[in-house]
Amino acid sequence: MKILALGRDVPGVTDEQFGPHLKAEATRAWELHQQGVIRELYFRADEDAAVLVLECGNLAEAERALASLPLVREELIAFDLIPLRAYPGFARLFAADG
Repeated sequence: MKILALGRDVPGVTDEQFGPHLKAEATRAWELHQQGVIRELYFRADEDAAVLVLECGNLAEAERALASLPLVREELIAFDLIPLRAYPGFARLFAADG
């Protein structure tokens, strides 16, 4: 299952709190990428927020994977998860009229 994970700030967290965890965050993100869990990883162009495309069996699995990220574990960021499914509209192109 593809899952869109939209990063968001945790209220009250300062920029200085991130510094000690950034290398570990990149390392863990790389590990999850190599495992095929993180398929795509971006930063939004309009704000400092991560956007990830995950491949997981279900939302609970995605939550566990994201919880292993140091910035999530330290409660510096959080993610909103959106489960995705394939667009079904192309089937209309091949449906019999009538």
